[in-house]
Amino acid sequence: MSKTETESSKARSKRADDIAAGISAVEQVFQLKGRDPKNPIPVLVSDQAMLLTLVHEIPATARKLMNHFWPGPLTLVLPARRDIPAPLLNATGGIGVRLSSQPIATRLVQALSHPLTATSANPSDKEPARSVSEAQNYFAGKIDVFVEGGTLTSKTGSTVVEVIGDAIKIIREGEIRRSNLDEILKKDKIL
Repeated sequence: MSKTETESSKARSKRADDIAAGISAVEQVFQLKGRDPKNPIPVLVSDQAMLLTLVHEIPATARKLMNHFWPGPLTLVLPARRDIPAPLLNATGGIGVRLSSQPIATRLVQALSHPLTATSANPSDKEPARSVSEAQNYFAGKIDVFVEGGTLTSKTGSTVVEVIGDAIKIIREGEIRRSNLDEILKKDKIL
């Protein structure tokens, strides 16, 4: 085997190990929250370059929404690249992505230089924690590290939309209302 082939093989092996570790971590989040595995966990990105490590392409409709609502409470479900772990994908092969408006989340993603899963800090049948103390009440003894980021003000969470060609399908209406989406997309469809 040549030096190039050996290095390429090691890189593939490391990537496979990273993916396996990521899948295990995602599965632990599902177990911890009691979350339905058919309801994938979205991920945070720091910029469009990082987004392109996850998605096949960024459709024009998605770009319009990103330009207006990112950073912010809008999760876009876009067609994922083939190498994205299945626990992060919906039934159509899409992955939920968002650029957070929470400074601590954005700094963490930037510091780690890779996407991070992003879900509310609560068991699936409970209200989302808005502070570290509320998260600790839910998960004391189950999580080793809690990061203090202040009190969250959102009451409804992010709006989740799946981009389908030049249209969108609203999966969950949250902070960003349908009327806000209508204003930006104008001629584009909302299914």
